[in-house]
Amino acid sequence: MSTSPQRARERNPIGGHVPVAGGLAKVGIPYAQEIGGESVQVFVANPRGWATPPGNPMQDEAFRTACAERDIPAYVHAPYLINFGSHNAVTVEKSVESLRHSLRRGREIGALGVVVHTGSATGGRERATALAQVHEYMLPLLDELTHDDDPWLLLESTAGQGASLCSLAEDLGPYLDALDRHPRAGLCLDTCHAFAAGHDMAAPGGTKALLDELVDVAGEGRLKLIHANDSKDVAGAHKDRHENIGSGHIGAEPFRELFRHPATAGAPLVIETPGGKEGHAADVARLKVLRDSGDTPEIS
Repeated sequence: MSTSPQRARERNPIGGHVPVAGGLAKVGIPYAQEIGGESVQVFVANPRGWATPPGNPMQDEAFRTACAERDIPAYVHAPYLINFGSHNAVTVEKSVESLRHSLRRGREIGALGVVVHTGSATGGRERATALAQVHEYMLPLLDELTHDDDPWLLLESTAGQGASLCSLAEDLGPYLDALDRHPRAGLCLDTCHAFAAGHDMAAPGGTKALLDELVDVAGEGRLKLIHANDSKDVAGAHKDRHENIGSGHIGAEPFRELFRHPATAGAPLVIETPGGKEGHAADVARLKVLRDSGDTPEIS
């Protein structure tokens, strides 16, 4: 028996990263509606800078209310410069300030999670040294998440460029260990990153193998968000170049398989693909067709 579209939406809302320059609610919500979004991700600061703007309380309230009224789960993506494995003390200090800001702003706008890249061991340092630094500086931020409405901190592995601390699923184990397997530490799976790192989702059984390994490494219930992006490059290329759904080397079928796996139950999808509003609307529509085209396990 096929799952109804409403049940399928409840299991895996599909939306996109939306622009918010000009106002979270004023710009972000209409954009989400225009692309058919059922979930939304936003920046609350310049993604390529260290500024920590206070936000607009009226826009925060309007955004939070609009998401609640439309049953749209919201997420924040922290700035790209954050790196808790850096050999540069200033970078680490600014990373703490920036991530704390994103987590605070996430709570203020009603976000369920804040996505942060897992970073890299710069300066030729050992991975163990970088992970010890993750423990020292990131774990206290997780311990600060004491409110019922605080967001999850969602770790996003990279495509494997340079001295990345997490690219393959197996790398997430030591990273979570460095965070003492904190109960507020979750995962954000970026399909393009995983594919570029070497998880060939396009191969027979490849998507299932990736998701099985994520559960084995992280435990059940930590996968909270999926960045649904096809890849311009082949598996294992270590290049983070997103493509529209079905137009890259991953292809459409692995996304259909993704919806069928128990590990993805309850995880919204957010696209970060090219093409502007028109391309985003098309990708959201493609994913909805794949999601709604067959049986999906219920959320337990």
